[in-house]
Amino acid sequence: MLQTRSSSPPPRVSVIIPTLNESRNLPHVFEQLPADLHEVIVVDGHSVDDTLAVARRLRPGVRVVMQTRTGKGNALACGFEAATGDIIAMIDADGSADPGELPRFVAALVAGADFAKGTRFGPGGGSDDLTMLRKWGNRALSAFVNLLYRTRYTDLCYGYNVFWRGLVPVLDLDATSPPPSSGDGRLWGDGFEVETLIHVRAAKAGLAVMEVPSFEHSRIYGQSNLSTFRDGLRVLKTILAERRRDRRDAAVPAGVALGESSVRRTVLPQKARVPFGGLAAVSRPPRPPARRGRPFHGGGDHPRRRPAACQPPGKPPPRTPRKKPAQSLPDTRRNGCPGFLLSRIPTSPPGRLAASTQWPLAVLSELLTHETP
Repeated sequence: MLQTRSSSPPPRVSVIIPTLNESRNLPHVFEQLPADLHEVIVVDGHSVDDTLAVARRLRPGVRVVMQTRTGKGNALACGFEAATGDIIAMIDADGSADPGELPRFVAALVAGADFAKGTRFGPGGGSDDLTMLRKWGNRALSAFVNLLYRTRYTDLCYGYNVFWRGLVPVLDLDATSPPPSSGDGRLWGDGFEVETLIHVRAAKAGLAVMEVPSFEHSRIYGQSNLSTFRDGLRVLKTILAERRRDRRDAAVPAGVALGESSVRRTVLPQKARVPFGGLAAVSRPPRPPARRGRPFHGGGDHPRRRPAACQPPGKPPPRTPRKKPAQSLPDTRRNGCPGFLLSRIPTSPPGRLAASTQWPLAVLSELLTHETP
């Protein structure tokens, strides 16, 4: 029974069960479900057996939802959108998850947790279906996520989760987009990587996550679609993709729309904010109007810098010959520039130097003897 310690009524629990040709496994799962559930939602992936008929026969009040794409992730997203209870529980249809453990997950939420996550490595937990390779791969991926998000997950890839329905927007799973025309017809997060995606986004949102020990049983009938290397690589890609998404969202300044799919938004300081519309909305000084005649290269009263329209009538003034550079180096401290620190260069007697090197030597000598501020 789903009961609370206080006098308040117990929360309404919606159980989401994704199915795909699970007609022989549903009787075992439905038999162990608690009796006082608010609703049971079966999200079917267009099964070709009697899955839906068996579900309606075992539980007449079951709700049936057809998923919009393929994959377990899309099935869960469709179930989350259809749920109406206060709490959402994810239970597999192959008999691996024990529905009798559901009251412990609900008790964790009532005690103050936002998200109750199952773990096979806690006291009282275990698995009949976890190979040694998958076990160490799961631990390595869990350690990687704990390092990135400062969490303490012990079982990243376990899909027995229970959480409050108000957190569905935080998980940000797409249930309405049509399937892509190319590929396998899945969007990112539609496959078995959905458990990792949910756990990472719960950590990014700063939710109070409590792990509940759980025991995973072997699949009763049929064969599992899990692949150790393929799904492990997909989980790793999911972690890296969410990390890139964090950096992208953190780089977007305040005022620029990110859409409702953002999990977290970083507001920049007041001095670094950009007005709405991006950098193009920043006002710039107007450009000077174009003038006829010679191109205008600058201001001032020098005759060479005047436009042709501003020249006095008559012949143009003769060009002023360019003066030779001064023999002495001007004091750079007058313009506020610091002096340069150069190492002393060994010099030869003046008689051995060519005449063309006399002026550069004078400049270097004055620069080396120049006092630095």
